[in-house]
Amino acid sequence: MKSVQALRQPDRKTMNTLLRTLLAAALLAMVAGCADTPLFDKKPARNPGHPKAAGVSEREASPAPRVKERSRDRDDAPRDAAGALRDGVALYNEGDYNGAIKRLSARELNNGPLATRLSALKYTAFSYCLTSRPGPCRQAFDKALRLDPSFDLATGEHGHPLWGPVFTQAKQAAESR
Repeated sequence: MKSVQALRQPDRKTMNTLLRTLLAAALLAMVAGCADTPLFDKKPARNPGHPKAAGVSEREASPAPRVKERSRDRDDAPRDAAGALRDGVALYNEGDYNGAIKRLSARELNNGPLATRLSALKYTAFSYCLTSRPGPCRQAFDKALRLDPSFDLATGEHGHPLWGPVFTQAKQAAESR
């Protein structure tokens, strides 16, 4: 009979453990809820898994407007391929990979110079890989390799765990054609 009562009434040690766990969860919830306060940095978290596009983005010189502002200001959108590439890479650097895919697929980029199209395809592929879409990632690399069979990634980009293997497969398939 004692064992049934022991199951119904937790001992003091179990109660203390439960109380500590609840207090820790409440504290964690309060701290997580405070992340939106002005005391913290307002910049969105950047995915550490992507290389920053050096030299393409002029982000340090003039900070890019927020994504919502871009969508409202359609008249201010760049009309040339270089401007569209800068805008797409800025979205990529901010971690807005779906926005980058949309911007880097713009008509003015598809009609731009070869180097600009290749760069746009590279960042499009990176964005697809970072959003867990290896099929479209591979297609973007395939398209870049069809445009320029000598297309290659930078040394630091080859070793990325998401797009490195996808690019290697695309490159091997292009060489075997």
